Amino acid sequence: MIGKLVIIWYYLLTKYRMRRTSRDRLKQWQERRIQRHIQFVRSRSAFYKELWGELPDSDWRQFPIIEKSDMMEHFNRLNTVGVDKDEAFALALQAEESRDFTPMIGSVTIGMSSGTSGSRGLFLVSTKERMAWAGTVLAKVLPRSLFHRERIAFFLRADSNLYGSVGSRRLQFRFYDLLDPLVEQVDRLNRQQPTIIAAPPSLLRALAEAVESGRLEIRPHKVLSVAEVLDPLDCERIEAAFGQKVHQIYQCTEGFLAVTCAHGTLHINEDIVAVEKQYLDESLSKFVPIITDFSRTTQPIIRYRLNDILTERTAPCPCGSPHMALERIEGRCDDLFYLEGLSAAEFIPVFPDFISRAIISASAEVEEYRVVQHAPDVMEIFIRLKQERHSSTDQIQLSILESLNRLWANVNCTAPSVQFTELNQTLGMGIQKLRRVERRFSPHGRKEEMLVGAASTFTGTGK
Repeated sequence: MIGKLVIIWYYLLTKYRMRRTSRDRLKQWQERRIQRHIQFVRSRSAFYKELWGELPDSDWRQFPIIEKSDMMEHFNRLNTVGVDKDEAFALALQAEESRDFTPMIGSVTIGMSSGTSGSRGLFLVSTKERMAWAGTVLAKVLPRSLFHRERIAFFLRADSNLYGSVGSRRLQFRFYDLLDPLVEQVDRLNRQQPTIIAAPPSLLRALAEAVESGRLEIRPHKVLSVAEVLDPLDCERIEAAFGQKVHQIYQCTEGFLAVTCAHGTLHINEDIVAVEKQYLDESLSKFVPIITDFSRTTQPIIRYRLNDILTERTAPCPCGSPHMALERIEGRCDDLFYLEGLSAAEFIPVFPDFISRAIISASAEVEEYRVVQHAPDVMEIFIRLKQERHSSTDQIQLSILESLNRLWANVNCTAPSVQFTELNQTLGMGIQKLRRVERRFSPHGRKEEMLVGAASTFTGTGK
């Protein structure tokens, strides 16, 4: 009973605390919360206390930036509850194998990331943090009041006590394992008749096709895309099938970062996390986020650089929220394409979004695609075309090549050789996240140099 009251408290707090505030007042409030949070972390985390040294709390923006490798290397000294990394990994791996995600270490929930960045990460969440997360998510995601009955279908690679916190008599919360066959998932959905469905876009795309064929007969009044980048091609197909705008949740191991408002605009959850922008191209509003989550104390996240590329929205959102708005989540820094420059022996970085737009805009008869860069001068495009089309395969491939060549000329790089491969299988169904644009080689040079180098490359590009 106490847990449910805590959830309701955080629901109301999230729903109404920042309802009529200004951007300036939000930032002032955020600054006070962060400094208070840092005082606590400094007293409880040996890693952060040593890392920050004598720097005052008010200069927290000068604290060293950490990344996933730092967090995992110093995991035992970073967390504030004495959880051992090896013990946590053993428990998380056992849960993955058994598909039983209920065991905890004491009162701490253990989770593990999917490992798409090359290494798997751990996250720790206390009971209080689980309740706070549940109340916050419900306030930002539910289309109606907390007291309306909802049937929620949630598709993920792994379940967690974190997600189970959401369930109640009025909120029927059902986890769907992405490893289960699609035919079984469709059957369960037809029986549940969810009012809200949350799933990776690759799975939502498969469900949209099931709706179109008549195998799936559900009419949810909210559709949420999670865990993967929402591609415009998938978004259009999903919205057409369900007759609903596709909303997004931007959440990762490091926190609950953003969610769409009623107008479909992604807003950073600045009532629980602060975001500093490391620009890749300020003229295009593209940046890598450095996050400080001032709501989590068990596993503090302070000045933590993510591996994502975000595009900030420049136009005001009609909803009037003071929270930072995003135009899109583009993907990972690891999937920036690097091509050989025309005028110098250097790599030219190209944003994943530019690659996607070049292909999608080339032909409306592309049904699905995936692009893989194998080397600076070798690129492979996996493509599936609509069955009913007016152009030949050769004509569509030529249109794509022409669109890409305009992009290469715009960024002053050498055109790579392109191989087209027929795409037969359904993408993204299973444990691995779908990456529409993927780089499979490592360019020479340190990561920081490549990120800074990107900033000078894109001015005037992709208009």
